[in-house]
Amino acid sequence: MSALFSSGHVVDLILIVMVIEAGWLLTRKSRFGRDRMQPLDIALAFLPGVCLLLALRVALTGGPWPWVAVAVTASFPFHLLDLARRRAR
Repeated sequence: MSALFSSGHVVDLILIVMVIEAGWLLTRKSRFGRDRMQPLDIALAFLPGVCLLLALRVALTGGPWPWVAVAVTASFPFHLLDLARRRAR
């Protein structure tokens, strides 16, 4: 288990699960009147988490701290865009 975390592969597994979930969301019908979720909605919902997971992967593997900072910082604009898009609805 320790090797799974120290290698960062735990983050890879989580990202794979997120890709599967995004694919499922793209194909399923919504209960709220729309046929399917729009790809942009799904991307904006997932991108902040993906950025944070990439920051975690860099940190777990001993990568340089500027890359951690870049990934964490990149998550914020995606989060704001997601909030703005949800509020506009």
